[in-house]
Amino acid sequence: MIEIKKISAFETIIVRHPVLRAGKPIETCNFEGDDLPSTVHFGLYFEEQLIAVISAFEVKNKLFIEENQYQIRGMAVLEEFQKKGFGEELLKHCENEIKLKKGNLIWFNARETAVGFYKKSG
Repeated sequence: MIEIKKISAFETIIVRHPVLRAGKPIETCNFEGDDLPSTVHFGLYFEEQLIAVISAFEVKNKLFIEENQYQIRGMAVLEEFQKKGFGEELLKHCENEIKLKKGNLIWFNARETAVGFYKKSG
């Protein structure tokens, strides 16, 4: 059983650190804008364990003309739960929430190892 819910920036660290910042100081898990009221964080729980996180930041990228842009950052799924569809479920949930906020564009920077995931997710 999975559950996706809003979480705090602090709660994202339990997944961000081992997946995105392994071997680096835990402080590197804090992203600029994490605590802004316009930023939203989601966690995916599997059997009541937080296994995946994603954050959406309302931030304009000058490369795009659209208003109401959101940047997805900090997408991470614990290694033992990767490639099982959890990340795709979390991404879809985040996209739907951005649409409810009238977001016109979602953009992100991705690690080369994650490009395939994002392409597959559409």
